[in-house]
Amino acid sequence: MISRREFLQASVAASAIWGASGIGNWSRLAAQQALTQDQLLQFDDFGNVTLIHITDIHAQLKPIWFREPEINIGVGDAHGKPPHVTGADFIKMFNLTKGSPEAYALTHDDFTALGKTYGKMGGMDRVATVVKSIRAARPDSILLDGGDTWHGSMTSLLTKGQDMVNVMNKLGVEAMTSHWEWTYGTERVKEIVDALPFPFLGANIFDSEWDEPAFEPYKIFEKGGVKVGVIGQAFPYMPIANPKWMFPEYSFGIRQERMQEMVDELRAKGVDLVVCLSHNGFDVDQKMAAQVQGIDVILTGHTHDAIPEPVLVGQTILIASGSNGKFVSRVDLDVRDGRMMGFRHKLIPIFADVITPDAEMAALIDGEREPFKAQLEEEIGTTESLLYRRGNFNGTWDDLICDAVRSERDAQIAMSPGVRWGPSVMPGEAITREAIHNATSMTYGQVYRTEMTGETINTILEDVADNLFNSDPYYQQGGDMVRVGGLGYHIDVSKPIGKRISNMTLLATGEGIDASKSYTVAGWASVNEGTEGPQIWDVLESHIRKIGTVKITPNTSVVVTGA
Repeated sequence: MISRREFLQASVAASAIWGASGIGNWSRLAAQQALTQDQLLQFDDFGNVTLIHITDIHAQLKPIWFREPEINIGVGDAHGKPPHVTGADFIKMFNLTKGSPEAYALTHDDFTALGKTYGKMGGMDRVATVVKSIRAARPDSILLDGGDTWHGSMTSLLTKGQDMVNVMNKLGVEAMTSHWEWTYGTERVKEIVDALPFPFLGANIFDSEWDEPAFEPYKIFEKGGVKVGVIGQAFPYMPIANPKWMFPEYSFGIRQERMQEMVDELRAKGVDLVVCLSHNGFDVDQKMAAQVQGIDVILTGHTHDAIPEPVLVGQTILIASGSNGKFVSRVDLDVRDGRMMGFRHKLIPIFADVITPDAEMAALIDGEREPFKAQLEEEIGTTESLLYRRGNFNGTWDDLICDAVRSERDAQIAMSPGVRWGPSVMPGEAITREAIHNATSMTYGQVYRTEMTGETINTILEDVADNLFNSDPYYQQGGDMVRVGGLGYHIDVSKPIGKRISNMTLLATGEGIDASKSYTVAGWASVNEGTEGPQIWDVLESHIRKIGTVKITPNTSVVVTGA
């Protein structure tokens, strides 16, 4: 007899060896420039249940460039394990071929050069083609959206998310959970949710006044003779990472005991397969999978990780589907006698030049964008440097933003949030207004200017570092380090809070930051109500117009040790 865990491990092994994860087959073909849509979508049907997962689209309707992280440090038990593996180490770990399409899609290595070969990725019209193909083969499949869907572009900001709502309704999403959706405010979220044709799930969202569940915790689907329970887990740190004053009626949190209660409740109702549609972030979900019994599948989101093979925690599989529409995950499961007996998985790369756009979705997208077309396409400047944001510390987009904030607001030091959204711009390309908004669009983008003491600056850096490098995942919020301009520092990620940051230096003078001295600091995305200042996209546009052509020099102002 083979145990269930052994069977699941064998499923992972088979996935890695025979290419059911979507890697083995198309890498060799791409090396010969022979990628085709059929090859990208090829999948040997398996079992009796199919899940389709997309997450962290961040309102990107059109194909984009998106460079994966160069630095993604894992601490504690996560050290050296996916998703905290990048570049050549990632290629080696997953037995990829350097220069292949999967290496381009999944790592930062040779990104600019490989981009010329393999092109842009994503596009919701291409995603629609993939979803329709899966549904044709598996009519009872379930399409699930992991959140961070309505936010992240100029059109989503101007329509308060309506463009994305219309597209996702057309796509046929069957349930979603949430994070940045809440930054449109309670009234707008409720307005949208009341009109959605599918459930907006959040088992961990409670009414603040009555401390009672505020949204549907789960949805039970009956597909292929199987009862599938999908539990929604919204981003747990909403009131800390985003402005609480925008949604004061609700409280969030990981609520591990609540998750266990929901799993048990579903099992008591005869559910055969329990799926958690999560926006916790990968490390948090790994810990939750180990702590909560009875979850078969966690479709994880928030930290934007794209991992070509499932990660097995006990008898739970974690599926990470990337971001910005670059990938769609398909998971086929064999569910018998109330148990998951095996699975096959494929992380499908959305190569925009290979996958044929769905005509109906393309027409809808063009219609949503048409009123703003001239604004979106206006060229503000050009770049000689690859502009990217993704990694634990400053990317070139962040450096450009910090330069703009310091210059336009006449500040010694700039601070920019360590968010993980924002597509890339290739060297030699025009920087359009749309590109600027893709890196800055939000409902609280005012650029403040204030005075801070050296002690306050140190405290901010220490607090954000603990959100990222605390060895307990339940104390991590899933973003990256606050980006800084005009300031250098050393960080030892192995130290506890209060002891990670040292050698803070004002770059303009080379002088050490004095704890008791005040400095002019400008930044954006403050969670404080009533923050005043120009919008970040206007500040950035003004700066780019003045310099004309952007060229970012390598940033060595942050020295990292203890990794």
